[in-house]
This record gives sequence, structure tokens and C-alpha cells, in this order.
Amino acid sequence: MKLDTNATGVYAIAPTPFLDGGAIDWDSVDRMTDFYFECGCNGFTVLGVLGEAPKLDAEEALAVASRVIKRAGGKQIIVGVSAPGFAAMRSLARKVMDLGAAGVMIAPGAGLKTDDSIAAYFRNAVEAVGSDVPWVLQDYPFSTGVTMTSKLVKQVVTEHPSLAIIKHEDWPGLDKITQLRAWEKDGSMRKVSILVGNNGLFLDFELDRGVDGANTGYAFPDMLVDTVKLSKAGKRDEAHDLFDAHLPLLRYDHQPGVGLAVRKYVLQRRGVLKTAVMRKPAPAFTAESRADVDYLLARLARRDQRASFKLAAE
Repeated sequence: MKLDTNATGVYAIAPTPFLDGGAIDWDSVDRMTDFYFECGCNGFTVLGVLGEAPKLDAEEALAVASRVIKRAGGKQIIVGVSAPGFAAMRSLARKVMDLGAAGVMIAPGAGLKTDDSIAAYFRNAVEAVGSDVPWVLQDYPFSTGVTMTSKLVKQVVTEHPSLAIIKHEDWPGLDKITQLRAWEKDGSMRKVSILVGNNGLFLDFELDRGVDGANTGYAFPDMLVDTVKLSKAGKRDEAHDLFDAHLPLLRYDHQPGVGLAVRKYVLQRRGVLKTAVMRKPAPAFTAESRADVDYLLARLARRDQRASFKLAAE
């Protein structure tokens, strides 16, 4: 089932599981795929920033996507295909779509500075992957170094009917969401899905501004699912209360570099991943940082029983 502009709910961003030596952990890939759908996710993304995609070779990247798509059994899987060159982008995109992917995710190329150069990049990217392929625009200035104004996002949406989802990760970006929704309301921009990233750090207020859900990698996707449902049911205070309980851990694992190590560690503690290993080069995840996370989880468990778990070795 391909992506369309009605996408809503939670689409997790998945890590790539590794064994201690750095090989891909295929058993954890399967377990992780099951986990996201058991948590209520509508789909999830592989080979994104959280998936350490640049550390995989082309054969490994295709193998991960293939394994997940097959395990998902027709549920929606988005594949990150951003690459330095359009030939590699096209190759991976066409292959994963043939395997049954729901769509692909594309970020602007690093170093682009002007609106004209960014718009031209997306024209070339869509030409490369094919205008028949639904895609997610990843608007993540912190990672790409590319800033897209609301006006430019509107232009790209207008130029490309195959654009189904804006992955909004600009920060601060609440007013950007409001502007895009205003243009949809007055008919000057077509309706698209807006899902948010940034580890869900601003999800509570982004939902208040009218986004459709989240597309991010927090290790409690089931909390994100519940927060979205509560918000859409008009239970604003309950949505904020649940979100606030997780905010200290969200803040801690939003740290650049070490954040992925934190998320993998929490997923290991939840029994999803066998190890929390990141492929080299990787930041150190010190014993002190691990103790911080354990403390945050213990505090969270007082308000959300989903954080009440122990490693088998404990």
C-alpha cells in the first residue's frame, strides 16, 4: 500500500540493529519490525538518520529494506534514499518500490543555500526516483544544514504531486506549521500530510497546531501513538500530561551524537534489540550516561508502566 497525503498517526524511525562485531543483527530486525506494529504504529521508516544509513554499503541497505518490507507483510514501510548522487538514489528507490515499499524519504542535498538551488535539487531527485513514487520531504536543517522557508516548502509541494508527506523537523517550527495549514485552508496549497520529527520533542504543541502525527525515533513509540490519539480525540490536557511524563527522557536522548546510543539502549532494555551497538564511527556511551538513562527510566516508570522493565542480567 503506497503512501498518500492522508497519512496519519505514528510512523516510527527505525534504527539498524547491529551485533557486537558490527554485523547486522537480523533477528533483532525481525523483532523490531513486529514491535513497531504491536505498538500501534501505522508504519515506519528504515535507512534514515537514526538508521545509520551512511554506515551501510549499498548491498546491506537493500538487504535491510528487503527484510523489513517482507516481514511487514504489506504494512507501510518508508525507505530513506537520500544519497550524494542521484544515480544511487534512483537505484535504491526503484528497487525498494519493486519490493513493496510504501514510499521513499528524501532530504535536500547538503550545502544548498538558495531557494532556487533547493527547488532544483528536488526536481532532479523526483526525476531520478520517478514521479510515480510517493515521497516524504525531510525538512531537517540541523542535520542537512539546509533551511527551507515556508514559501519554499509550498513551492515544492505545488511542483510535485508525488510529494505525500512533509517530515517537519525545523526548530523552532510551530509557526511554520500554522502557515502551511493556513495555505491549505485558503486553497493556495494542496493538502499534504505533516508528520513531525525531532524525536517528538515538540509533538504536544505540534499536534495543537494541526499536524497529522509523528515520524520519529523515540524508543516509546506506543507513547507517541497514545498522545496522537488523545490529541485527536480532543483530550488536550491528557495528551500533554502523558507527553510531559516522558519529556525528561525525550530531552536527554535528543542530545546530538549520543542520542542514538540512548535510544538503542532503551530499545535493548525493552527487549527489542539484542545490543545497543552503533557501527563505527560512534560516540562513546559511557557508564555514567547509562546510569543517567536508568535513573530517568526508573522515574518514568512511576507515571508510565511501560518503563517498568529490567534486563535479564539484572
